[in-house]
Amino acid sequence: MKPTFLEYEKPLLTVMVQAKTPERIKELIDKSLQEGAEAYGMQFEKMLPEYRTPEVYRELFTYAPGKPVYVTNYRKAQNAGKSDEVLAAELLELAENGATLCDMMGDYFDPQPGELTRDEAAVKKQMQLIEEIHKKGAEVLMSSHVLKFIPAEEVLSIALEHEKRGVDICKIVTGADTMEQQIENMRIINLLKENLKIPFLFLANGECHIFRRVAGNLGNCMSLCVQEYDEFSTNTQPLLKNMKAIRENM
Repeated sequence: MKPTFLEYEKPLLTVMVQAKTPERIKELIDKSLQEGAEAYGMQFEKMLPEYRTPEVYRELFTYAPGKPVYVTNYRKAQNAGKSDEVLAAELLELAENGATLCDMMGDYFDPQPGELTRDEAAVKKQMQLIEEIHKKGAEVLMSSHVLKFIPAEEVLSIALEHEKRGVDICKIVTGADTMEQQIENMRIINLLKENLKIPFLFLANGECHIFRRVAGNLGNCMSLCVQEYDEFSTNTQPLLKNMKAIRENM
């Protein structure tokens, strides 16, 4: 059976392997397999254009047999200047060539602060894209990078909007400036557990050292981590070996 992000006994240890070249991605996969990686996240906006081919995609998606692969194709880095229509077509190509889970920004076709559009025409196009990705055999995650602390009611409103559009997983990234806000984000995870019918990934930047490490045990469907830190890694994502130890001992 094809790997999936929708069936799991424990939050999946998902190692983000960001790089300009497929060789570096393979190197990170090789290292993390030995330490217990259960899934991979490949951010293709970081990859050099000459490697953005179906052949490279298929090679990378099958490099770690049996492991699901989560992909992003955000507007930044190598994708700067591309239209959302081009990004959507590239996301479909990733799905067609074996990606397990495709990350669709919540403001596709109508860029907004906080990455959530409520424009009816844009939402209709999003739902059509979700259907097309599903037809390619891939799962869909909708993401909204708010990147600042927001009240619980706002987080839940975004999450319910994601769910209504027909995605498989909801992803929201907020922030925390204080320990109090970090603790409130932990409470918000429970609110999402009580109200969402789909799995979710609720993250934060800023004051998030505890939150990032225990959120998987509190309700997130996966834990984003890294094998090692380099120029492309996200510093708020903990090391795989630490995340595994925390998950197994909580």
